[in-house]
Amino acid sequence: MYFVVKVTSGQERIAASMLQNKASKTDLPIYSIIVVEGVRGYIIVEAEDELSCRSFISKERNVRGMLSKSLSAEDVEKLIKISTVVQEIEKDDTIEFTSGPFKGYKARVLKVDDTKNDITVELMDVVVPIPITTKMSTAKIIQKAKGAESAE
Repeated sequence: MYFVVKVTSGQERIAASMLQNKASKTDLPIYSIIVVEGVRGYIIVEAEDELSCRSFISKERNVRGMLSKSLSAEDVEKLIKISTVVQEIEKDDTIEFTSGPFKGYKARVLKVDDTKNDITVELMDVVVPIPITTKMSTAKIIQKAKGAESAE
């Protein structure tokens, strides 16, 4: 059974990591912990039953509780399929901002932090290039890094 666990918004990966460590040290029937991209404030825990899940998440930092209704496997599959549309931004890709204060600007990716979903970029066509760290969701790829095509 799948259960929706409320966590501190923006701390989904940290909460999942802490729960993963706890799962490896406990004998509770916990099967998986899922962080769904684009869903803030919630993670999904697969457990044998509701009681196991509730005792597993109790007294954990960044965990705020659990929704009373469980999810079906089909519901979880739909959530995961939606999130696979997320683009794979890599170092040296050229991106264009689609929202935020730099909307319309082009930039070159200097660093990618998948755990935080952040990218560090350097704006193009500016007098002084300054590194900027922002969320991946504010950008779209307009040109892949050279050499990336031959790696496929």
